[in-house]
Amino acid sequence: MKASQFFISTLKEAPADAEVISHKLMMRAGMIKKLAAGIYTLMPLGLRVVRKIEAIVREEMNWAGAIELSMPVLQPAELWQETGRFNKMGPELLRIQDRHGHGFVVQPTSEEVITDIARQDIRSYKQLPKNFYQIQTKFRDERRPRFGLMRGREFIMKDAYSFDRDKIAAQASYQAMSQAYRRIFDRFGLSYRAVAADSGAIGGSLSEEFQVIADTGEDAIVYCPSSSYGANLEKAEALAPAGPRPDATQPLTKTATPGACACADVAALLGLPLHRTVKSLVLATDLTDDQGRITDTQICLLLLRGDHDMNEVKVGKLPGLAAFRFATAAEIQDHFGCPPGSLGPLGLIKPVKILVDREVAVMGNWVCGANDGGYHYTGMNWGRDLPEPEWVADIRNVVAGDASPDGQGTLMIERGIEVGHVFYLGTQYSRAMNASFLDPNGKPQWLEMGCYGIGITRLAAAAIEQNHDDRGMVWPDALSPFEVVLCPINADKSPAVLAASEHLYEDLRALGVDVILDDRNLRPGIMFADWELIGIPHRITIGERNLKDGQVEYQHRRDTTATLLALANVLGHLQSKLRKSAHIA
Repeated sequence: MKASQFFISTLKEAPADAEVISHKLMMRAGMIKKLAAGIYTLMPLGLRVVRKIEAIVREEMNWAGAIELSMPVLQPAELWQETGRFNKMGPELLRIQDRHGHGFVVQPTSEEVITDIARQDIRSYKQLPKNFYQIQTKFRDERRPRFGLMRGREFIMKDAYSFDRDKIAAQASYQAMSQAYRRIFDRFGLSYRAVAADSGAIGGSLSEEFQVIADTGEDAIVYCPSSSYGANLEKAEALAPAGPRPDATQPLTKTATPGACACADVAALLGLPLHRTVKSLVLATDLTDDQGRITDTQICLLLLRGDHDMNEVKVGKLPGLAAFRFATAAEIQDHFGCPPGSLGPLGLIKPVKILVDREVAVMGNWVCGANDGGYHYTGMNWGRDLPEPEWVADIRNVVAGDASPDGQGTLMIERGIEVGHVFYLGTQYSRAMNASFLDPNGKPQWLEMGCYGIGITRLAAAAIEQNHDDRGMVWPDALSPFEVVLCPINADKSPAVLAASEHLYEDLRALGVDVILDDRNLRPGIMFADWELIGIPHRITIGERNLKDGQVEYQHRRDTTATLLALANVLGHLQSKLRKSAHIA
C-alpha cells in the first residue's frame, strides 16, 4: 500500500472528551471517528488492526475445531423471555419493536439464539460435541459510555458456544477453549494473565478472564508470583488467619469518640492501628410475593476489619443476600438506634442477622461502634462480650500480602483490562429453553454448554494502553496496521531515492510483508511524527546521502536511535526481525 492511495488523517491534539490514552491516540491517529456517544466509525487504519485481530482469532478457533456462523444482530424478545434475561439484563439490553409491534433486542450476546439453533438441530449424542462461533457486532446500552473502544455501546466481539453430552465432556471443551485462548493471546504479543473469575450475568460455575496487563486497567488482578494462582478481585479468596484467636485481655470500655465516624478517624483518635477496628455495614433484602410486592425486609449487619473492603460479589452469593441493597438511614435508625458512624453488634434495638468476615471472627480486643452517637467500644471480644459468631464467611477483598489460597506464597495485585472470558455454563440455558438430546439409551438429556468471548475492538484499545509512549502507539507486529513503513526523504527531488524506495517496496510486497510506502513527499519531521503516532513497529528511511554509500536507516519503534544497514541487507534484516517477533508472540 502507498500512503497516497491510503487514507491518513492525523491530529496534533486529541478531542477534549478523550480520557484514556487509547482513546486519545486512536482519535489523533485517525483510527476511529465518533458518530454518537459510545459509537465509533472504524477508519481504515483502525479497521486494519481489527481485521488482524479477527484473523488470528479465526485461525485459532478453526484449528481448535470450532465452526463459524453468523447470527443476526436483532433477536426476538421471546427467546430472552424464555431464559428470564429480558428483564434481568436491565437497561443495558436495547429493546425495540418492529412495525407489527413484535419485540426484539439488539444482541449484547447470543446464548439464547445459539441454544434455539441447538434445540432445533441437535437430536442425538452422535452429533456431539459441537462448538459454534461468530465474530459479530454487539450492542450494550451503557449508562455512561466512555474511553473510546474500551467501553463503547457498539463493539465487535467473538463469541463461541460449545454443546456436549455430559459434564465431563463439557469441561473438556472448556479446557480446549481455554488453551486456544492462550494461543490466541500469545500470538497477539501482549502481556496478559488468565485468572479465575466470577461468571456475572452470563451465569455458570467455571470461569476465567483473560486480562491484558496495563496500569490504566479498570480491573484488579490478584496473583501469586511464586505459583500459577490468579483471580480477579471479585473471585480471589481471602483465607482466615492462621493461629488461635488472641485472649480477651482488655476490659470492654465505652469510649467517647466525638466527631470520629470512619474507622480511620476512630483509630487515629484512639492511637490504635486501623486493623484493630471493625467496621459495620448494614444491608437490607426485600422479600416479595408472587406479584412482586414487598412483604418483609430482612436487615443484615456485616462486620469487616477496619482496613478491609466488602466484596459485593462474594456477599451476593451468600444465602438470602442475592438481591441485597444498602439499608436506608431510617432502617438503620430503627434497628440500631443511631445513625451510621457509631454502629456495632452490641445493644441492638431490633434483632438483625450478623455476618462476620473470617478475619473478624478470629480477632480479639477490637474496637467497634457502641450504637450511641459519638461513642465506640474498645476491648470487644467474642465469647465474653458477644456470642460466638454463627455466620462466618469470606466477604472481603484480598489485599497485597495476603496468603495465596494455594499455599504457595503471598498475593500481589496489578491492574488489567478484561479482553476475553470463558464460561462453563452447564445446563442453565438448555433447561430454560428445553434444549435436549437423546443419549445412547434413548433417554432425553439436557445439553451441557460453555461460552467463550473475546472483545475484538476492546482488545485493540487494550493493546494501546499497554504499548505506548509520549510519541504515540507502539504496536506489536501481529496487530500493527502495517508491519513496515518506508520513509523516502525528498523522493520528488531525488530519482535515486525514488527508485530505491519503489524497488524495496516491491521486494517486500513480494515476500508477503505488510508494508506501506509514504510517498506523500512530506518533510521528514512531519512524516516521522505521523508514523510514530500511528505506531508502525519497523521503519526504513531512505535518504540520498546514505544511498551514496549503499545504506539506509532502520529504526524499531521502541529504539531511540536509527541503525545504518546496507541496502542489500534490508530484506534479510526485516525478515529476521519479523520472524523473531512472531516466535516471541
